[in-house]
Amino acid sequence: MALKVAIVGLPNVGKSTLFNALTQTAAAQAANYPFCTIEPNVGDVAVPEPRLDVLAKIAKSKEIIPARINFVDVAGLVRGASQGEGLGNQFLANIRDCDAIAFVARCFEDGDVTHVEGRVDPLADLDIIETELMLADLESLEKRVSNLEKRAKGGDKESAVTLRLVSLALAELNAGRPARAAKVADDDARPWRMLQLLTSKPALYVCNVDEASAERGNALSAAVTERAARDGAKSVMISAKIESEIAQLDPEERSEFLATLGLAEPGLNRMIREAYALLGLQTYFTAGPKESRAWTIPVGATAPAAAGVIHTDFEKGFIRAETIAYDDFVRLGGEAGAREAGKLRAEGKDYVVRDGDVMHFRFNV
Repeated sequence: MALKVAIVGLPNVGKSTLFNALTQTAAAQAANYPFCTIEPNVGDVAVPEPRLDVLAKIAKSKEIIPARINFVDVAGLVRGASQGEGLGNQFLANIRDCDAIAFVARCFEDGDVTHVEGRVDPLADLDIIETELMLADLESLEKRVSNLEKRAKGGDKESAVTLRLVSLALAELNAGRPARAAKVADDDARPWRMLQLLTSKPALYVCNVDEASAERGNALSAAVTERAARDGAKSVMISAKIESEIAQLDPEERSEFLATLGLAEPGLNRMIREAYALLGLQTYFTAGPKESRAWTIPVGATAPAAAGVIHTDFEKGFIRAETIAYDDFVRLGGEAGAREAGKLRAEGKDYVVRDGDVMHFRFNV
């Protein structure tokens, strides 16, 4: 499962600088003028996972394969984007394919970096972005109503369900709330996702602070964090400038640099952890002489579903999952030690996979 996160914000809030740092490339031009990102840049990044390195050493693996996350650097939105202002709707479309949205809020003062609105107010920035996404959703939904009503009256059950959900979303949007505020029944989860609403996507607020505020934040980031809690969103504090510097260092230099700043880890780690929590994801592992690998699955996934992430045949022909808890695998020195100590469990189709499980699947096709 490849997690795809759109990096969204007004021009000159540090989106492309953050993207460059996250992907450890200079693929996205970071310049002090609006619309320096013309096409959406996509970066495929390894998910930092210290447990994977530990497993690989124990299993004497020849290769380490981490899980991946995709970041999409979307061009800066401006007031009126939903009506074609700036670079318009083409960039709103880039967001629809993503699983979540990282709203980058400028939480730093710098007279050398202009702000498209002429002031530094991260909450106002978030309001502008949210409003543009809501207006885009409204336009999209209103265009569908007439056709759905005709089909529903003709007895099309699927159209009737879609029409009901469209009405639910419109009620929230017309009340000035994003579609994610709607209470959607579990049975409606799939058709709700099919609406591809921008404002129904889980939100992560990224507070881009100055270097001096990287450890503890500032008044601007505190306001955004409070807003995130009120909106039911996640928040993370990052200094894009520091992250871009960290990205250029080797691992040893990186650790020393972080220590001087009072930081325990790069912002990328925190951002991915929050993104996982936002989408209800977790990690399980496979480990052996050939490779140790991390796999991403939803929290609550059963063993067959976890097997299906590796290959659909594994899920179809699932027999059992030989499972070892990560802590047991490490403490007992690997699979042989876990088996001897009785910590290797044979789990069936109803087993709900736990974060950190080390698994080997038996299947028949």
